[in-house]
Formats: sequence, C-alpha cells, structure tokens
Amino acid sequence: MRIGLVSDTHGLLDPALPPLLEGCALILHAGDVDAEPVLAGLSRIAPVRAARGNNDDGPFGASLPESFRVDLEGVRALVIHEARADAPVPALRRSLARWPADVVIHGHSHRPGSAWRGPTLFVNPGSAGPRRFSLPRTASVLVVEGRRLEVRWYDLAPGGARERTAPMVVDLDAPPGGSPR
Repeated sequence: MRIGLVSDTHGLLDPALPPLLEGCALILHAGDVDAEPVLAGLSRIAPVRAARGNNDDGPFGASLPESFRVDLEGVRALVIHEARADAPVPALRRSLARWPADVVIHGHSHRPGSAWRGPTLFVNPGSAGPRRFSLPRTASVLVVEGRRLEVRWYDLAPGGARERTAPMVVDLDAPPGGSPR
C-alpha cells in the first residue's frame, strides 16, 4: 500500500505533488492545510484525510479533527499536527492513550525526518507549503508491506519532486530499542 504524506501546505498545492502522489491509495495530511482548495486538489489524486493544525482556523479548521487513527493494512497510524518523539505534547499524549500507534505521522516543525520513541516510529514529511525559514520544502511517500515500512522523502522543486535521501526501511516487529510485537 502506497500512502502520500503531506503537512504544512499553508494554502499552497505545489504542482510537484500530483505527479509525486499519483498512484497512492491514500493521502494523509498532518495539518496546517490553511485552505479547503488544497484538500480538494489532493482529493483529485487519491482519497485524503487531514488533521487540524495550529493555523487551521475558522469553520474550515473546525471541520478537521485534532488527530485521527487510520489502519494501514494492519499498521496502526496516528495522524496529528504537533508531535515530538522526545517530549510528547499534551494532545499527542491524549491521542496515544486512546489509540496506541505503530507510527505517528506529524508536521508542525517543517523539518522532514523520523525518530523512534520506544516501539513507535514518528515520521514528519516536512513542509509542502511556501518556504519558511531556511528549511527545505518536502513531502513523503510511505509504502506499507505487512509490518515493513519504507519512507521516502522528496524535495519539491519547480522541475518536479526529487528524492532527498535514501529511503528509510523499518520492520515494526523489531524496532530499534524496543521489544518486538
């Protein structure tokens, strides 16, 4: 199963996203959408689910959940805007208490990357919106095959998306520093 991971679009549907996310079974947006047309554009590629970010205000933002759980062929994923593996924020602690997760997909920091906290993998696709600070503009693709996850990060550029780093491949049944499930 191929899943597009997007966050912090801040009202921008980057033209590099449709070709990158073509063929995804689902797109998960980890908040700070800022405008309904972004979700409408993404939904022309694949079904979309989005969490509310700190910049998702008004009736549009109120229509988005703070967090949600999605089953990815047996992998329990939690999507939330603000999360830190090293110091969980209150909304993350509440959500994980209700929905234990194998993987947490989040945004907010605009920094693409991943980290382990016990047996849970945290994945941040980065920011697909307008450039902010000196951070890259990125999105990710997650491939789920049983309990094996492969995450690829892509730089969004005018000529199209380009793979940023080597893919991260993990086996959720043998997480680093955690006990197998």
